[in-house]
Amino acid sequence: MCRSLVVFGDGDMSEAFLQAIQQTVCDPQVWGVVIISAFYGVFLGAMPGLTATMGVALFVPMTFWLGPVPAVAAIVTMVACAIFAGDIPTTLMRIPGTPASAAYADDAYAMANRGEAGRALGMALWFSVTGGLFGAVVLMLAGHQLAKIAAWFSVAEYFWLYLMGLSCAVIVGQASVPRALLGLLLGLLFSTVGLSAVHAQARFTFGQTELYQGINFIPAMIGLFGVSEVFRNVTQLVLDTRIVKPVPVGRDGILGPATRSFARRPLAWLRSSVIGAVTGILPGAGADIAAWVSSAVSKRYSRTPEVYGAGSEECIADACTANSASLAGAWIPALVFGIPGDSITAIVIGVLYMKNLKPGPEIFEQQGAFVYSIYLVFLLANLVLLPVGLLAIRTGGQVMRVPRPILLPIILLFCIVGAYAVNSSLFDVGLMLGFGLLGLICERWKISLGAMVLGIILGGPLEERFVQTLTAGQGSPIAFVNRPVSGTLALVCLLLWGSVAWRAWNRHSRTGSN
Repeated sequence: MCRSLVVFGDGDMSEAFLQAIQQTVCDPQVWGVVIISAFYGVFLGAMPGLTATMGVALFVPMTFWLGPVPAVAAIVTMVACAIFAGDIPTTLMRIPGTPASAAYADDAYAMANRGEAGRALGMALWFSVTGGLFGAVVLMLAGHQLAKIAAWFSVAEYFWLYLMGLSCAVIVGQASVPRALLGLLLGLLFSTVGLSAVHAQARFTFGQTELYQGINFIPAMIGLFGVSEVFRNVTQLVLDTRIVKPVPVGRDGILGPATRSFARRPLAWLRSSVIGAVTGILPGAGADIAAWVSSAVSKRYSRTPEVYGAGSEECIADACTANSASLAGAWIPALVFGIPGDSITAIVIGVLYMKNLKPGPEIFEQQGAFVYSIYLVFLLANLVLLPVGLLAIRTGGQVMRVPRPILLPIILLFCIVGAYAVNSSLFDVGLMLGFGLLGLICERWKISLGAMVLGIILGGPLEERFVQTLTAGQGSPIAFVNRPVSGTLALVCLLLWGSVAWRAWNRHSRTGSN
């Protein structure tokens, strides 16, 4: 079948796209990885307290034994399924399985109390799939076009792009600006550890030879997102005694009401999809921000805003559409500019570097088949989500009955094995535990982990581009703004921080007048 497809499309499709079809649709390994990752993602999302980011961090050591396409396929699938599966405990127990589910927790739980849990989960599943497919289409259309523009950029433009990405992580994130800025500064500090790529001088190594190459990305990510979750769950280990009942299914099935709502409100779906995709592109925003923004806009234009918070199907539909559409949107800055759209794509960039694949405009020219494979993987992941999600709904909350005292030690064991497997180093295990404690402290003080991750990832390239620009301009700061694009990007960065200063001044003025 695949051979006939390749022969048939040989005159119409590019060679890279045909190769991508062979690497994804026609590869049994990719299908096996996608299916296994789908069930793994459902398990992660359905367990309150376990996040998709933690699951990706735990999976990173496994990518050593997988090719680039299966590795990316696994990450994309598990995240898409985890985001939906977070709606299961949200609906049945009013415990958000993932942060993205919190935006409509009251509505989903209210529907469950009315005996409409199947209807609520059907809405969540259908609009998660359709929103994810829309995000994949946006990624396909925008990725290559932006890559053509980015190919004209010099080091000065990249400096401002990195700075803009870090600024968005501070301004757009859920944490307050001071706490997000503190997280960013910590990340930038960690990025300076090791031999400087610019000056070839060892910094902050404290005599530890293991730090000469910098802080190992994988143990740091596992610690921040995996171990910190284990520590947090241990400190809050309160067993929920509520019995999770099977999900009731109406006479018209699970997806019947959702498909009718989709046909009745196509413009609302399109609006939420666009909000999700655009929000995903902003570094540091993520699916949870997309869900909150979309639900707020949905309520603003709804004919029945009084129902929101008390069992609104519109709120669930629009928020689920946005949070799934944002997942693919976050890959656009990651692939085109090497700027992570969220903490998950930050981990993905680390995986790509391990596979000797450097994100940026060059990846579209030199690795076209791989980029097309990513596009196809997003389509496959969302299509596989539909049957796997239906199975998860029908089995109800069985996965949530796994006792926490059994689950948490297993997760910690996987964290330790994953950190050790990278370099067979006990130092990396200690580094992972240290970052786990740091992650726990940051969560307690609501310091942005997403901004910290972006600081770790972009700190080195930011410093390198800064020095390169000054060198090219013979020490003159005019080199940062002497081109139209670099000047425009510099102006955007100034406007971003100017808006923050303006809002802070207004708040201070109102407080002082009161």
